[in-house]
Amino acid sequence: MRKRSARKRSVGGLCLAVLMTAGMMTGCGDAGDASQKEGTAVVLNEVAHSIFYAPMYVAIEEGYFEEEGISLTLVTGFGADKTMTAVLTGEADIGFMGCESTVYTYAGGTEDYVVNFAQLTQRAGNFLVSRQPVENFSWDMLVGKNVLGGRAGGMPEMVFEYILEKNGIDPASDVNIDQSIDFGSTAAAFSGGDADFTVEFEPHATALEQKGEGYVVASLGEDSGYVPYTSFSAKKSYLEKNRDVVQAFTNALQKGMDYVQEHTPEEIAKVISPQFPETDMETLTTIVERYYTQDTWKENLIFEEDSFTLLQNILEDSGVLEKRVPYEDLVTTDFAREAAK
Repeated sequence: MRKRSARKRSVGGLCLAVLMTAGMMTGCGDAGDASQKEGTAVVLNEVAHSIFYAPMYVAIEEGYFEEEGISLTLVTGFGADKTMTAVLTGEADIGFMGCESTVYTYAGGTEDYVVNFAQLTQRAGNFLVSRQPVENFSWDMLVGKNVLGGRAGGMPEMVFEYILEKNGIDPASDVNIDQSIDFGSTAAAFSGGDADFTVEFEPHATALEQKGEGYVVASLGEDSGYVPYTSFSAKKSYLEKNRDVVQAFTNALQKGMDYVQEHTPEEIAKVISPQFPETDMETLTTIVERYYTQDTWKENLIFEEDSFTLLQNILEDSGVLEKRVPYEDLVTTDFAREAAK
């Protein structure tokens, strides 16, 4: 129980830090106002630059945003807390991150709260990597082991714990989970450390395998089932003032979603390769194939209420949500439904 309390304080600290930063930066201007004046300019802050988000990069590389009249600037936030801060302060018009962040800021009392308008992924995008090869892996093999996990209150860590609990394992007492390492640094820490397992996104999971330093033994996306992992969101005021821009943005995304449904992993990898110049085509195709075969990407961008309820179930199970928040406040499906027509 003590670990649960510590986790709740950590998430509260995250929310407070975001709100304080937003308060200090209100004099820096609002990207929403700039977008409205310029008409087509949109600043998108993504939580990470990952092959996991392939449909978005297809939309960029295929020129779908330009077709819809959007001049897109893509910025990588390197963490949901940083992406959320960028949206709240007006440095970004739209954020792309785990939708749990919108729950935290709403619960924290933000007046101009952030609303989800398009869901991209429907499965977790990370993998469990073992130090040693494992045949016939089962989750009970983690009992008593040291695992490099994710930030408390973040979707990667919460989905990992959700899977453990589904398999009768108590994350607080049965597994030694290290949550002290920054996002994106766990693979390097695993290479130079002594943990038994690490939870990794691509391309880090495949890179560890290629170097002979780790072995992918499980997909969190497959074992957790369908979960609303990442979505696009914007401040309530931005959505109200820029409905045509948001609709055009969503239309472009839907074209990207359609592309990945209608093309092979090889074709998808070729299109998004300019986004990942450091990754060779064979590796890129392997990673896209992993996400493709586990049904990572939705056919449309509609964020259904059942998915939002599951999200809050996970948040409650993780001890980071004391009171549920209303779906109708934090999700709008208007733009996604129109784009799907």
